[in-house]
Amino acid sequence: MGDKPPGFQGSRSWIGCVEASLCLDYFGGPQGRLCHVPRGAGLHRELERLYSHFAGGGGPVMVGGDADAQSKALLGVCLGPGTEAYVLVLDPHCWGALNNPSELQAAGWVGWREASMAFDPNSFYNLCLTTCNSEKQQHALD
Repeated sequence: MGDKPPGFQGSRSWIGCVEASLCLDYFGGPQGRLCHVPRGAGLHRELERLYSHFAGGGGPVMVGGDADAQSKALLGVCLGPGTEAYVLVLDPHCWGALNNPSELQAAGWVGWREASMAFDPNSFYNLCLTTCNSEKQQHALD
């Protein structure tokens, strides 16, 4: 796409949520809306937005941080009474054929995590919220 030095192509260097959003746009994938959270402790204030995203039919949310270098994808949010909240986390490194969702969970690839424990309170996070943009996707299919 031209945003990286020539040696980046073909390398095994990582990209973040910002670059993933650029790739989605460049290659005609779903739209990726970025949300920056300066500290993981502030992520609790974004849970309503994430809940609305999923309730409205939004797709997976890519998550990247600095001090928390463990990439993750969010597939859902469950808000309980008071400050109780859980996020459905998928490890994006999951690969191979599994027969059913129970196998994913048993293998640790996907599971509900308490929101306050799923994120490092001192790390910043970039979230890439994916949404279906049917006009763009239809153009990419043409």
